[in-house]
Amino acid sequence: MSSLLYIFCIFCSVYSYQRKDSEKKLKSLRSQLVSISVVILVSERRRRRSSSKVMALMVAESLLGAGFEQVFTLLQETVKDVVSKARQFKGLLRNLDSTLDLLADTVKKIERSNQQRGRAVEKTQSLIEEMTKGEELVRKCLQIPWWNLVLIVKYSSKLSKLDKAILRFCQVDLQLHGTMTVFETREIVSDISQRMDSIRSVETPKVSFAVREPPDFTVGFDMPMKELKTLLLKEEVTLLVLTAPGGCGKTTLVQMLCQDEIIKDDVWLGSENLLEKFKFDLPNYKILVTSRTAFPRFRFTYHLKPLNDVDAMTLFRRSVSLHDGSSYIPAEEDVKKIVKGCGGFPLVLQVIGASLRGQHEVVWRSRLMNWSNGQSFLGSDDKLLGHLESSLENDKVIIKECFMDLGSFPEDQRIPAAILIDMWAELYELDEDGIDAIAHLHELTTRNLANLVMAGKDASEANSYYNDDFVTLHDILRELAMHQSSKEPEEERPRLILNISGNNLPKRWMEKKQKLINACLLSISTGESFSWSWCNIHAPKVEVLVLNFQKLNYTLPEFVEKMDELKVFIVTNYGFFHAEISNFQLLGSLPNFRRIRLEKVSISSLCKTLVPLKSLKKISLFMCNIGKAFENCTIQLSNALPNLIEIRIDYCNDLMELPVGLCDIVLLKKLIITNCHKLSALSEGIGNLENLEVLRFRSCTDLSELPESIKSLHKLSILDISDCLSIGKLPKHIGELCNLKVLNMKGCLRLCNSLPESTVELKQLELVVCDKERAKLWEPIKEFLTKLKVEVAEKDINLNWLPK
Repeated sequence: MSSLLYIFCIFCSVYSYQRKDSEKKLKSLRSQLVSISVVILVSERRRRRSSSKVMALMVAESLLGAGFEQVFTLLQETVKDVVSKARQFKGLLRNLDSTLDLLADTVKKIERSNQQRGRAVEKTQSLIEEMTKGEELVRKCLQIPWWNLVLIVKYSSKLSKLDKAILRFCQVDLQLHGTMTVFETREIVSDISQRMDSIRSVETPKVSFAVREPPDFTVGFDMPMKELKTLLLKEEVTLLVLTAPGGCGKTTLVQMLCQDEIIKDDVWLGSENLLEKFKFDLPNYKILVTSRTAFPRFRFTYHLKPLNDVDAMTLFRRSVSLHDGSSYIPAEEDVKKIVKGCGGFPLVLQVIGASLRGQHEVVWRSRLMNWSNGQSFLGSDDKLLGHLESSLENDKVIIKECFMDLGSFPEDQRIPAAILIDMWAELYELDEDGIDAIAHLHELTTRNLANLVMAGKDASEANSYYNDDFVTLHDILRELAMHQSSKEPEEERPRLILNISGNNLPKRWMEKKQKLINACLLSISTGESFSWSWCNIHAPKVEVLVLNFQKLNYTLPEFVEKMDELKVFIVTNYGFFHAEISNFQLLGSLPNFRRIRLEKVSISSLCKTLVPLKSLKKISLFMCNIGKAFENCTIQLSNALPNLIEIRIDYCNDLMELPVGLCDIVLLKKLIITNCHKLSALSEGIGNLENLEVLRFRSCTDLSELPESIKSLHKLSILDISDCLSIGKLPKHIGELCNLKVLNMKGCLRLCNSLPESTVELKQLELVVCDKERAKLWEPIKEFLTKLKVEVAEKDINLNWLPK
């Protein structure tokens, strides 16, 4: 298994300041300026597929030019001159003086660095103007008499605001505006990558702009942290390699070191030359690389050792114990044998511990018999994977199957929970709403086999809305899932996962004779350079087909036409731009085809060749280009999709109005449109959807009103208009929604007037979710609706949606 690298470019500009009364401020500024870091992670695998992504964010220094330094110096000299004379403002001026002293050395260093590199002066005009006014303000303080309390209060407030403005610039703006210099870095690394993540819009769900927090519980990292910091602060160390086997805790250690940094991606073994590209002529510039193997060519290396016996025992006991402490744990000697076999790897200790949590004594003894006494699997990743297999031995079959399914998706990508719900509903006959699927994901998370990340939910969403939830998988655990799936010969595997690099198809796949596959799940991942003709595959038993690709033009393989058992089709474009798909008409011959999910696809390319999909029940469109595609279809939507019961449209930014054709699909039960910020108009034809039970227009910020025809939706039980910021009123005849049970209107900030009189007729209404101001509107209505509960939604600042 390739070794994982992370590159951390760390600025370590250390300031000295002697004043005792400024220690707190010095500490605050150091946390922002002393180690403003940039973390760059590049996938060598993706580089070999010609789709590598590099983004280096140079921080702070490009912001401050000569104009800033001149104004800064003038303000600093003025403050020092006035501080001893304007006694009525002495305390405030001292604070301002302290702030400026802390920055003085930094401003000079940055200006020198800019001059050395010939960097142009950046626009910091607003702060320059603020400090120019500040210099005048400080001088005016000399003219304020001690007895004029009104002016003293007025000017004290202004001085305090000036001090806060400068502090804010240091603590926030330097980091935010640092991103503006990304294009300078693009020139330096243009030979590495032609495409930059920095030019991608907010919609991209695969890149993280913040370091994830380290685990809640860590043990054994105190000394490595001290030693790592000591090495990094040495002047002669410009590039440091942090090395250890996979699962040893490298990522956790770096997360603890750099909680305020930015992570972009990862670099794989064989990319040593890339490190040279990130060496910049900057003072105190550091690069920290983590790798599963050391690079001999680099002088400074720190070897992260596995946990010692004491720390390993502590971590294992915590992992194996139930929250109430009731979990059976055998005698100390037996536990020591297991812990020793884990080799001090934190990941393995947690996974093995979780697999034994709550197990009977017999299970423990069986495990002890199967593992060699004290044998360590520290030697290689293959042994690690083999040992991790034991964590699945006593899992329920369905949990093991679900875990192996997670290997169907590309490395380091979030796996949307909605995809898994669709897959598992058909493969394992789980419930349609996803409750069972989410329960299985929770169990996998409990066993440290996956990580389910759930968005904050209010009462209306608790058991029915999982669009924003996703799963992440550690590299080693993904390898384990794929390893478990590949034990049988290819022809006999129930789950076949193909990762094709470039055009390097296995020879056996290039033979002219037909290739028989008996898998129920087939996953094929290809890169941007893939251009080979699809081989002759016969897969009559495939029920779930997952296609992952990175091309602007993608042709569906011909063998799809003969997949008579195909029920779920997942198409995900991991490239930069929306893809055009051809051969879509192949799906028209599939008798059992029920669900399709398309991500970052141009829908217009599909509508040109749209064929009747009579068995299709659900369509999910994520980050697709829709525009007016549905209005230009070769056949009417109601004829093409006669049995469709659910449509989900998420993050489709060019959707401006609800396609009229959708309103003719009379069997539709769920219409869910979220985060389509340009959606501003709904057709009156929506009233034709007489079977509609769930209607969500979540976070459609330009949507200004609901059509009056909505009153005809007599089967509607859930209406969600949360975070529709522009909606100013509810439909006049909303009271005719005789089966409405849940109304979510949190974040409807413009909805300020009284509710329609017909609201009192919502006799079945049980729950309204809204904010505090909107809750007041419901007070008079509650007298008529005795079953009604109005829940005030708490503000949930959740950044899980940000790309990782």
